[in-house]
Amino acid sequence: MTDQTDLAALLGSRICHDLISPIGAIGNGVELMMMEGVPPSPELALIAESVAAANARIRLFRVAFGLSGGTQRIGRAELTKILSDTTLGSRTSIEWQPTTDILRHEAKLAFLAILCCDSALAFGGRTIINLADGKWQVHANAPRLRIEPDLWDSLAQHKQDLAPAQVHFALFAREITQQKRRLLTEITETDIRLSF
Repeated sequence: MTDQTDLAALLGSRICHDLISPIGAIGNGVELMMMEGVPPSPELALIAESVAAANARIRLFRVAFGLSGGTQRIGRAELTKILSDTTLGSRTSIEWQPTTDILRHEAKLAFLAILCCDSALAFGGRTIINLADGKWQVHANAPRLRIEPDLWDSLAQHKQDLAPAQVHFALFAREITQQKRRLLTEITETDIRLSF
């Protein structure tokens, strides 16, 4: 396997796979402690919340960064659960409007777009995802966005000098090219609109 994107996806899948089990075990341990009558405490609540947040992020990363070839599909219920769990307790919300199950590689593309938009929602906001006639529409809105022009320019120029926290921009640009789609981007002070 010589394609760098495939290697990145293999690495993403491996990391997510290896982390999901121990995090799930910690969550199960917390549940057992609560069922056995251990008095609720702020510390136990903090552990439970942290485990839930980590679990949600790993499931999100598994779709966005993992392998996605072939005809494997992912259910709408699973997608909406991942997104709602990821934003639980945050100042951002994500509305997934497609009503059917979709191919895993399409979910990957949509999740990478969501991560790119999320980078601009540092102060909170809302992202809406729709799929109509095979075309994705991702709309992020907030009273105040944190736009880093170089990052958004990197989607067209395929720059490789990104920080680790920005890797989803490079992966999104590469995935757009691999899936032979054309990305249209419109950014204002309060809105980001992506269509592909």
